[in-house]
Amino acid sequence: MRIDVDLDHRDVEAELAALYGRLRLRADKLVTLPIFAPRAPELVFKYREVDGEFYVYAEDVERGVLAGCTVFNWVFEVDPRVGRFVRSPHSRYAREYRRKGVANAVYRWALQAGMCLVSGPRQSAGAYRLWTKLGGSYEIAFVQLIDRGLHVVGPVLQGLSSAEFGTRMLLLGAGWAVERFEDALG
Repeated sequence: MRIDVDLDHRDVEAELAALYGRLRLRADKLVTLPIFAPRAPELVFKYREVDGEFYVYAEDVERGVLAGCTVFNWVFEVDPRVGRFVRSPHSRYAREYRRKGVANAVYRWALQAGMCLVSGPRQSAGAYRLWTKLGGSYEIAFVQLIDRGLHVVGPVLQGLSSAEFGTRMLLLGAGWAVERFEDALG
């Protein structure tokens, strides 16, 4: 896992505006989506599930913009049986909504629902800070992807390099512990 993602070269706000426009065109899709209410009163959070992947949209209704979105993807590199309880989140948030707890609220929603989260092979420095902060409330461990399986290394890397793409961070959702997770991996 490398901490080397930098989105400054991308116009995230333009990407979110285009996504918001597409959602609005599709029979006002955002209006019919279920809502959940984390502690961010200026935003409305809506989600949908498509083929087992979860999409969460943070909408600033007053300003008429999409503040950001998180997709909880299947972990394609592992055996599909693991996919029943593990997702890999990928987020995009407009600059003015970053560092305000928005992504934190979305990740906590997923973790409270019992979803286990595994990081991607690369993270931004901000994403790494978010994961380590969430590790104060949820059990966190390192895992390695080996032969289409996740293998728990433990709470520290114990001689492994965090820069390897096969090394990932794991946040265990509500009701999970490392031992239960390892048992579920079979």
